[in-house]
Amino acid sequence: MNEAELQRIWYGRAPPGAWLRLASGAYRAVTGLRRGLYRAGLLPRYRPPVPVIVVGNVTVGGTGKTPLVIRLARLLREAGHRPGIVSRGYGGMARTWPQQVRADSDPRMVGDEPVLIARHAGCPMAVGPDRRACARALVVHHDIDCLISDDGLQHYPLARDLEIAVVDGERRLGNGRCLPAGPLREPPGRLHEVDFIIVNGGQAHAHEVPMRLVPVALRAVADPHRARPLEDLRGLEVDAVAGIGHPGRFFATLRELGARVREHPFPDHHRYRREDLAGLPGPIVMTEKDAVKCAGIVPADAWYLEVTAHLPDEFRTRFLRRLKGGSRTRS
Repeated sequence: MNEAELQRIWYGRAPPGAWLRLASGAYRAVTGLRRGLYRAGLLPRYRPPVPVIVVGNVTVGGTGKTPLVIRLARLLREAGHRPGIVSRGYGGMARTWPQQVRADSDPRMVGDEPVLIARHAGCPMAVGPDRRACARALVVHHDIDCLISDDGLQHYPLARDLEIAVVDGERRLGNGRCLPAGPLREPPGRLHEVDFIIVNGGQAHAHEVPMRLVPVALRAVADPHRARPLEDLRGLEVDAVAGIGHPGRFFATLRELGARVREHPFPDHHRYRREDLAGLPGPIVMTEKDAVKCAGIVPADAWYLEVTAHLPDEFRTRFLRRLKGGSRTRS
């Protein structure tokens, strides 16, 4: 079964077959058992000496976690905190872990999303398969007073004090089934246990926090210091490139800005080659996550859309109050 067929089942009206439902039940049982073992203290967890804020989701694919992590890091710094960030470093090919991530790190070694976060968050960051080791490294080597765990909702070996789940406001939870019959990593009820549900786009419910990804500017992939206004997109025919979890959202954003879009979707975390982009008449417009991997292979007329996460002011107040007020012991 290919990706397109799965998407129709997960987010369309095609019912999952019997074997998918059976596999989904087994997956749900195993993940529930694993979490139960951590909650009972039968599997070891590391609790850092600083509060841990987990940002994640219950679905596979992109929901907008990376812009939110950047916004939270900035929010914490503005409030006088000294945050550090840990992440998986998905796709990174480094031979040793954890790896420190800087704005000029090689995305082939540490992953594309960590480099993007390091460019904008302005705080220490470490990545690796074992987030416990990443957290220990930051605590030992940096003067931090809190930790953000990127995409760590299901990484139970790292204890957490505050949980934030991000939901795609358009696709929501799809058919509501766990993998592989649906897009869920954990059952829908898991959302009732988190501290905040952030809804990216679409319509947020009464108990949820709305988030918008606001376009800021177009920046040259080869030289991010060179920018052009968003108004330049009006009526412009572009080759839109997106190797993210939900490319359709990016293409829709460009159309809302007035561009005429030729779509070129790629798999999430795609490793671009020069031939992937050769022959496109351009101008090329891509996400910043793609741009961090393409600076050396793009033609001159290639740009990325810079976006920033916008959250309501009252969320900032509630978030900082929750962090300051002492956290609950989380499973």
